[in-house]
Amino acid sequence: MSDDDLVLVSHAGAVAIVTLNNPSRMNALSRKMALALGEAGRVVAQNTDVRAVILTGAGSQAFCSGADLKERRGMNDAEVREQLRIYAEEFAWLESSPVPVVAALNGIALGGGLEIALLCDLRVAAEHAVLGLPETSLGIIPGAGGTQRLTRAIGEPRAKELILLGRRISASHALAIGLVNRVARPGQNFLEDTLEWIRPIAEGAPIAQRAALSAIDAATTMDLPRGLARERELYEDCLASDDRKEALVAFAEKRRPVFRGR
Repeated sequence: MSDDDLVLVSHAGAVAIVTLNNPSRMNALSRKMALALGEAGRVVAQNTDVRAVILTGAGSQAFCSGADLKERRGMNDAEVREQLRIYAEEFAWLESSPVPVVAALNGIALGGGLEIALLCDLRVAAEHAVLGLPETSLGIIPGAGGTQRLTRAIGEPRAKELILLGRRISASHALAIGLVNRVARPGQNFLEDTLEWIRPIAEGAPIAQRAALSAIDAATTMDLPRGLARERELYEDCLASDDRKEALVAFAEKRRPVFRGR
């Protein structure tokens, strides 16, 4: 497999689908895979028609099994530190994307695999998916943001339980504790099911979707007065948009609005 094929970018309408594509290695995060994922983000960012991104893995066994341990065994400490720097740099687009990013966990999501899923705005899991941060069993801790983002996602007590015990949990358990937003319907094509679930985003008003995402993110980085001020600024952006006018006209005409992101 060439390096160009390690991460694939395709499209389903206004949704960009980014696929980790090394199923024989459980889509493990080698250095080449990490760099390819960063490049995929740059490719997606150039397409202004994209309204949402799905990040998934090839095959049905694994979304991403985490670090490529075969590669990692050959690294010295300095090279491991450099790997973490690459992760931070090349995966940052998942968290900062102006359009919603959905992690579609088609199988196991362990270690770094779960950490990249935690960078995404929403997470959907296949019924057979298994999630966990088992790093403490390997003598380390989650080093690509896992301790911070997992705690923010599910709270301190549950994050401590998963990390300190190195627990692996089922998709249904992950749903129960809020680690994933949805478990896909059994018997359905997983990607198609995910695309159907996010259809309100793909067909929604892009300016409003981006404003809502930015406003929600502000809630985690600002105190309440500044967050409310930011919300009002973003509301003004929506108020002046053609999409808002189209929504009002469509309501009056009893039809679905056609949003154009203007």
